[in-house]
Amino acid sequence: MGKTTCAVFTCAALADRGWRPLLADCDPAASALRWSDLAGGFRWPVVGLAVTDVYRRIGDVLPAGVNAVVYDVPQIEDHARIARGVLRAAGCWVAPVAPSGIEVDRMSRVADEWEDVQSLRVTRADAVVLLNRTNRSEATRTGPDAEVRQALTARGYHVLATQVQHSDTLYRQAFGCPPIAAGTAYESLVGELVTRQEAGALA
Repeated sequence: MGKTTCAVFTCAALADRGWRPLLADCDPAASALRWSDLAGGFRWPVVGLAVTDVYRRIGDVLPAGVNAVVYDVPQIEDHARIARGVLRAAGCWVAPVAPSGIEVDRMSRVADEWEDVQSLRVTRADAVVLLNRTNRSEATRTGPDAEVRQALTARGYHVLATQVQHSDTLYRQAFGCPPIAAGTAYESLVGELVTRQEAGALA
């Protein structure tokens, strides 16, 4: 499960908590839009916005009553200008990272982009890492999950307490079906992000 899965399930968890999210599909691959089509629509609106000036245009496509926007962002290596536009628009940046050395190394490029875009913002965004496709559902003291968590923390990233365990049943086979966040790690993720917002962690 990648970033599209994370975005869709985050919207589902927000909707379950009474929020009114909008999912902005900013990836030219349009996977979130396709998922919504196959599922017969989601409980929240989905818009295609694979443009470089998302931060200018997002206000033009917000339906009345929306109080949270979740962006599905393309790989920064492939579509840097679109990704940077999203970073300028979003107040919270969540990077899903799998427990592997390749993923940790890749974060160096992401972090460079993060810091560059932070300098363009009026206020700093809350930049965090979500451990994704982990071996365990909760943080451990040893093993690959713990090693990646420790490595990222040592490099200065804020790694969320929530982590999303690999699951074919819950996530990999969910594409094209209405997403169900109840009982998944995305309930905890949204709770953790909301708590950070209320504590003033978000810009």
